[in-house]
Amino acid sequence: MSTALIIVDIQNDYFPNGKMELSNPEKAAVNAAKVLEHFRKNNNGNIFHVQHIAGDPSLGFFVPDTEGANIHKTVQPLENESIIIKHFANSFLQTELESKLKEKRITKLVVVGMMTHMCIDATVRAAVDLGYETTLIEDACATREISYQDQVVPAEQVHYAFVSALNGMYANVISTADFLQQT
Repeated sequence: MSTALIIVDIQNDYFPNGKMELSNPEKAAVNAAKVLEHFRKNNNGNIFHVQHIAGDPSLGFFVPDTEGANIHKTVQPLENESIIIKHFANSFLQTELESKLKEKRITKLVVVGMMTHMCIDATVRAAVDLGYETTLIEDACATREISYQDQVVPAEQVHYAFVSALNGMYANVISTADFLQQT
């Protein structure tokens, strides 16, 4: 069985002064970089960087050909690593991710990235629906506060609600330290 790392949307617009700033994106990016380094040393290049490019620039962030849409410096792809361009929350929807994983006979995925409550949730659920055994490294992910009507949910609660919902039925949810210790 072969394992791949999927790095979802760790892009400049999510960092301070970006168009969609998250809560503590630097901490998540540093942890994602640790996992990336581990994969570079141990997994024969099974690394996929997913980059969200806004299909509609009125979205306001990840606008094509802007600095904000670029992959963040902490997880810059190497020449031999795949970059998957997506336009939806789900990293598999209308992308070549699944075909590239099948081509490499990948059966297990490790997922890190941003935003926990959108693209991470959508990608993990899709991965499992497609038959991949999935691990989510929760502290290598970040999100932001969200609201509904007059209820504001702090980023930390959003994050833990979503990773808790994914844990077990959809993914093995663990920390960076535990992942690196186990592999």
